[in-house]
Amino acid sequence: MGQLTEDLMRQLNCETVFMIPILGGIKVTESVVVTWIIMAILVVMSILLTRNLKIENIGERQLIIETVVGGLQNMLEGIIGEKGKKYVPYLATVILYIGFANIIGLFGFKPPTKDLNVTVGLAIMSILLIEWAGIRKKGTKNWLKSFAEPVAIIAPINILEVFIRPLSLCMRLFGNVLGAFVVMELLKIIMPPVLPVPFSLYFDIFDGLIQAYVFVFLTSLFIKEAMD
Repeated sequence: MGQLTEDLMRQLNCETVFMIPILGGIKVTESVVVTWIIMAILVVMSILLTRNLKIENIGERQLIIETVVGGLQNMLEGIIGEKGKKYVPYLATVILYIGFANIIGLFGFKPPTKDLNVTVGLAIMSILLIEWAGIRKKGTKNWLKSFAEPVAIIAPINILEVFIRPLSLCMRLFGNVLGAFVVMELLKIIMPPVLPVPFSLYFDIFDGLIQAYVFVFLTSLFIKEAMD
């Protein structure tokens, strides 16, 4: 049991890959390196898949791309509404990143979303966008007034909600990804190599993509609520 715990803790630790020799040394962890890999994959795929696009007589590749992009855009616009269309590119980027981050464990990498620092960063970006959407739609004065609605006495609760939302987004994503990672590592340790494969299909693919959708779905709802 002690060896099992030790192996599991070693898997959970975010190891420092290298140091940047400035400001006394900046640690670059494994989650950061894997995030760079995901970013490179998305950028290269975007360049390769969007080359030689046509207006007429489109090929099969372009048809698939337009179907996927159009479906993703329609899904997000259906959640956030017509007034939030300008935020769809950001939301689409986030869902692609989290989706790739959650399934990258299939290729031998540790999912960066199991690092609390990554999920905190995603949550902070989302909450800043949410509050900015409210300020842009209502104006600074009306945005501040909205904290005292429907009655002034609940203003502290409304202010507290600004901090609760990113915590909720962060911990939900982190907890689910970490839990799935722990279960898979336990199965790999105590079971023969082939048996964990069906579980991997669920935890790494299905559950990972669901968590990406839930994060973006909640962010979209909060943005829509901020603009209403």
